[in-house]
Amino acid sequence: MNLAELDPTNVTTPPVIKQDYRDAMARLAAAVNVITTDGPAGRAGFTATAVCSVTDDPPTLLVCLNRAASAHAAVTANEQLCVNTLASGQRDLSNLFGGKTPMAERFAAASWTTWLTGSPVLEGAAVSFDCRVSHSTTVGTHDILFCEVLALKHQNDADGLVYFDRAYHGLQGSH
Repeated sequence: MNLAELDPTNVTTPPVIKQDYRDAMARLAAAVNVITTDGPAGRAGFTATAVCSVTDDPPTLLVCLNRAASAHAAVTANEQLCVNTLASGQRDLSNLFGGKTPMAERFAAASWTTWLTGSPVLEGAAVSFDCRVSHSTTVGTHDILFCEVLALKHQNDADGLVYFDRAYHGLQGSH
């Protein structure tokens, strides 16, 4: 499709207004993840929907982290993390890890294990990826972390949790 085929009443022309961008991004469905870390800089975690696959050789994820987030210092200093993709019944954890709740209270609300990196792995997550941060870059307000996956586990019978139109929605798998 070229620009001439677009309906001009539905197109925002530059410069894009920040709120227009946010409203448009609310229409982009995304998996809900709790990103956790532990190490010399401490234990921390945050909720993120800005997570995606980069490559499978080596297995690498991209995680976007706001530099103003309370977990930022620990995640970037520890250089390791676990991406825990939430199952549909875990939406309360998303709110805890996405708000101003103290870190100790966030972690007290669920059961955790550790694998290779020592980052907390959420029991019952739809999938968990234990990673080391191999590279990072900064764009605007966020650091973009490239995370090499060292170990993973997925639940075959877990339903997914997505965030769309500023609300949570459960997704049933084909199990």
